[in-house]
Amino acid sequence: MQLDSIDHHIISCLIEDARSSFREVGESVGLSAPAVKRRVDRLRADGVITGFTARVDPGSVGWHTEAFVEVTYGGNITPTRIRAILQPIAEVVAAYTVSGDADVLVHVRAADMAHFEQALERLRAADGVARTTSRIVLSTLLDRPDVIDGRT
Repeated sequence: MQLDSIDHHIISCLIEDARSSFREVGESVGLSAPAVKRRVDRLRADGVITGFTARVDPGSVGWHTEAFVEVTYGGNITPTRIRAILQPIAEVVAAYTVSGDADVLVHVRAADMAHFEQALERLRAADGVARTTSRIVLSTLLDRPDVIDGRT
């Protein structure tokens, strides 16, 4: 699908505030509310916009500890199998296959260090895990939910 600059601007507006009305977005991008609605409907139908959500500060709901864990598996394991292993661990908020020594980089959130340790032990107990290396987040300097063409 080919996106034009107005599509990108609409997406940026919705990333900034998904609760914006079509009228508000239209004022920002120079279109009528019905024209914005048609474009948003098309962006959703084409799979460009996959949903709308609220962004929640994890600390405000009691999740104060954050870490990235490099996981190395022994032998040959598929990304599909890794996803199936990680899916039941609620503290895993994201996972990425990566280049380098590790097979996957896992983003973990927990209430505190004891909770993180419990989640890490569940992660380590999975079949095939050969090694983990954890990096605890001390502070977040920048957190962009999505970036489209350098615009948020």
